[in-house]
Amino acid sequence: MRTSILKSLKPDIIVEMLEMAVAFENWKKVMETADILYQCVQRIYEERQYHKAMELPLPHVNLERPLVYYFGLSHLMCGVAHQNQGTYEQARECIYKYAELGWMEDLKEEDIQVVEEFRFLAKTNLYAVDILSGNIELLEEYVAFLQDNLEEILPGLNTILQAALMYHLDVGDILHTFAEQIDEFGSYEDAENISYYYSYCYHLALYYRKCGRLQDAVGLTVRAMQLADQSGNDRNFKKCTALFESLRESATAEQISGYQQMLMQCLDEYEADRQFIVKSVMDNPL
Repeated sequence: MRTSILKSLKPDIIVEMLEMAVAFENWKKVMETADILYQCVQRIYEERQYHKAMELPLPHVNLERPLVYYFGLSHLMCGVAHQNQGTYEQARECIYKYAELGWMEDLKEEDIQVVEEFRFLAKTNLYAVDILSGNIELLEEYVAFLQDNLEEILPGLNTILQAALMYHLDVGDILHTFAEQIDEFGSYEDAENISYYYSYCYHLALYYRKCGRLQDAVGLTVRAMQLADQSGNDRNFKKCTALFESLRESATAEQISGYQQMLMQCLDEYEADRQFIVKSVMDNPL
């Protein structure tokens, strides 16, 4: 990307674009935006190093976080995109890049803290990529890691369930190990954890369907639909609808009623939005 264009870009705006692409699971867009973010902060860093070498005043750039954070995030998000597309070797290469960000010069205390945070994320994400790649012998070690890092249990169980589906594993004992923490998942309110909780419910529904626990699978599918609707993620809502229909014969009358009510509510919301748009156009003609 041309330097003139890079100079006009703001890293924090790019981060917002990146978060939006992740929310909609547009992994191609995630990688493209992560690369733009990397190029942007690389230009800022090189310009600072040039001014320092020439003993000139350092140019001021308005950033909400330390510069090292944006380097780490660009590699992290690119790795997340590769992981979700099943290209695990490329994901692993991205992880190695944010595992060690100490190469940057003039790191202050707050910068070093960011470096340590990305080093920890690299450790947990490398576990995920290795296990999803088929190194299931790491499961026991990974469970011990999750027990020592409770904030990683929800995304960690997502990884374990995906591996269970891919490699035909029985992970019932692992789920029982974290039963107390699983009970708390429904209390999460931030967008990131709601997204993880959706993924957990959806993959657990698939796992239970595979195990023959069909009514449990139906209940989790309905819960996943509610979370997808809450997040405004139409793609995930559509996936849950298809999963529910595949399980309909095993659903109770109450579960079918709840499912139908949710669909009718979505239709009502769509109609309300349509009427609002029509009214706005009529009230503000060209």
